[in-house]
Amino acid sequence: MLLSFLAESGQPMRFIFLTLFLLATCARAAEAPLYITTEHAPPSSMRGDDGVVTGRATEKIRALMARTGTDYRIEQLPWKRALMLAQTRDHTCVYSTSRTPEREARFKWIGPTDEAEWQFWGRADHAFPLNTVDDARKLRIGTAIGDARDDYLRNRGFNVDAASSDLANPHKLLLNRIDLWAVAVRNGSAGPSQPGWAGKVVPLLVFHRVQVYLACNRAMPDQQVEQLNAALAELRRDGTLARIDRKYEHGGQ
Repeated sequence: MLLSFLAESGQPMRFIFLTLFLLATCARAAEAPLYITTEHAPPSSMRGDDGVVTGRATEKIRALMARTGTDYRIEQLPWKRALMLAQTRDHTCVYSTSRTPEREARFKWIGPTDEAEWQFWGRADHAFPLNTVDDARKLRIGTAIGDARDDYLRNRGFNVDAASSDLANPHKLLLNRIDLWAVAVRNGSAGPSQPGWAGKVVPLLVFHRVQVYLACNRAMPDQQVEQLNAALAELRRDGTLARIDRKYEHGGQ
């Protein structure tokens, strides 16, 4: 019908085919499923016994996709790769992403989905004073390459020692290669812990508070961003997000 209308309108065939091509491209873009990346960060995101990505933040993202009828898939990746794909690949988003001035222009933002404290952790037997953030300026602080905490501290002149994996930092602490570890602790979480350093590496000071988001590639249409943000607001109003939070506050997985 559209082809007949365009032909009868006297438009050149080149214009007609270009119009049809653009319409088909837009339709495919609208139907393209979202590719959503995340990291292993219990209890926010982790694989269950069945191999499916679950966790508090993950359940919120799944509820958001269900509320909007959005086709999607979630993949767990190393954080640096997860973040890079959302910056460089259409129809791609990443969670849980701290929204900072350094990152503001790199993504389109859906959220917030949660809040987090950035904390300095150190050895339980540390000997240096740490009463204010400025006390950390003369200390060596472990971060992860590409992480928001690394950007934040580096841009403010702190002595940062970035590792390729954030979980290398507690071991660096125990070997006295760094003095502090910059850790993100989500609401309701006790923070990271592993048998090799549990009780030996402990929280010392909160140095910043942030909100975390689903960060999407800049090519995402503004209309879709608005739709997702409106649906997330509905999930907050009807208690869905609070129910997910309560589930994980009581140890649910």
